[in-house]
Amino acid sequence: MKLLDATLIASIHHDVDAFDGDFKRWCALNNIPRSTAYRHKKRITEEGAWQARSHRPEHCPHHTPPEVEKAVLDQRRKLRRDNGADNIAYHLDRVATEQHWSEKGWRIPSRATINKILSRNNVVEAQPQKRPKSSYRRFAYARPRDCYQIDATEVSLLGGEKATVFEVLDDCTRVLVATHVTDAETSIGAITAIRAAFTDYGVPAIVLSDNGPAFTSRFLKGGTSQFTRACTGHRARLIHSSPYHPQTCGKVERHHRTFKEWLADQPTAPRTRRQLQDLCDQYQQYYNTERRHSAWNKPPLQAWKDKPLHGGPSELPIQQDATVRTLLASSSGRITITGITITVGALYARQRLTIVTDGDHVTVYKPNGQPLGHLHIDTATPKSGSRLIAA
Repeated sequence: MKLLDATLIASIHHDVDAFDGDFKRWCALNNIPRSTAYRHKKRITEEGAWQARSHRPEHCPHHTPPEVEKAVLDQRRKLRRDNGADNIAYHLDRVATEQHWSEKGWRIPSRATINKILSRNNVVEAQPQKRPKSSYRRFAYARPRDCYQIDATEVSLLGGEKATVFEVLDDCTRVLVATHVTDAETSIGAITAIRAAFTDYGVPAIVLSDNGPAFTSRFLKGGTSQFTRACTGHRARLIHSSPYHPQTCGKVERHHRTFKEWLADQPTAPRTRRQLQDLCDQYQQYYNTERRHSAWNKPPLQAWKDKPLHGGPSELPIQQDATVRTLLASSSGRITITGITITVGALYARQRLTIVTDGDHVTVYKPNGQPLGHLHIDTATPKSGSRLIAA
């Protein structure tokens, strides 16, 4: 075809009789189909040369329209910290409804397409070393009010003074059921926060806390802590996290970071605890009703309302990844789990203990919620009379 194109250009544009007056005969001698030859001749006459044209179709149904790509980038800017592909897709749903995308044949891009758009526009940094979320194992209670997690975090005020924020989170739906500002991590602050949670959202079956001084009586000789009495007085069972407990306070501890990132983005930093409490109240409203949570792909309060059954102190919680039960130790200080007898000690004879079983791992809690110990059960060769490993 290069010979044909060069000969046509010489003939058409330079008045050279390159075909000896017989175009058809020349094509036959060079084994070039006449239809192809005349097509090349027509294009060279009109355009001056033969240029290869794109084979790309005029319409591609899978191509993302420029308007949709612009909407993706707009959401990326608006969402600030919460501007990942999943959050962008969630907020595009509202944009698509308002702008009638379906009538125009536009669709909300997939997570992969949104990431490609962000990469193509150089607004995302690759993090190949980042651990994928799919590799994490999540532990969650099945119903709202099965378990509340409580923890405290420190916040610096504008003048340099420190404040403590107690946060109470529903384990199942991640609803922030209470947020309370105080001057330090004290039992009074913890009690105020947990009572606010009980009043606004109801009493759970279990309250989970760490072993901080605000939640335990470990610095007292005997007796029960004020926080424990505040929980058990409403018939909620208090348990404290341990390194071997599958339901640690990870959710509420991770939530502290979300709260502090939101706080850092506010135009004015709080100068007093009262101002910080006002911001905490605003954050609670925003977090529960507007911010999409990745665990549910919806705001936490919507997840709470969508659940048909809610837990409470009248029954043990339903746990999706482990079983929770209470057992009465025998007069000799033993309990039986799945046919295996475990010695907990004569000190706990005839006392009711809380047992959390996660696969072959058992954690036993004292009546006051403190972890008593843990044990791995070998179901292949069970040994009765095994003693707990101290927590």
